[in-house]
Amino acid sequence: MPDVGDDEIVTWWGLVIEGYQATQERLLAEVMSRLGLAPGPFDILLRLLRSPGHRLPMTRLAREAALSSGGFTKIADRMTEAGLIRREPSETDRRVTHAVLTPHGLDMARRARELTAEVLRARVLGPLGERRSTELAEAMRTLRATNGATE
Repeated sequence: MPDVGDDEIVTWWGLVIEGYQATQERLLAEVMSRLGLAPGPFDILLRLLRSPGHRLPMTRLAREAALSSGGFTKIADRMTEAGLIRREPSETDRRVTHAVLTPHGLDMARRARELTAEVLRARVLGPLGERRSTELAEAMRTLRATNGATE
């Protein structure tokens, strides 16, 4: 194990958190300004866009988005009212309900992904370059695998 002092490693971690928060704040501000999407619906749209059939069980989606079931239900209700998602019962398990992108939701999710990529190119790829951006992603993947929740 490398010999890194307590202050140094705590400072490193603080910089990771501060860098992430500053970048995420810029991204979310752009998404709100240009698409009118709050952070919760934005995250849910992107998760559904990347899921097979643009659908996920609602309990899994709430867990992945780190939302309580009540908090997720409120967001899902608003997204349903806005025509972004619909709820579909599972064909195989009547206890499961899926959140599914509507055509409007799919369009909005694609626009959100495009805007996210634009912002990240300017705010991450531009300052860091491709090699360091790739290394950052790999480092975060390693930390997620090492420290992620066990199910």
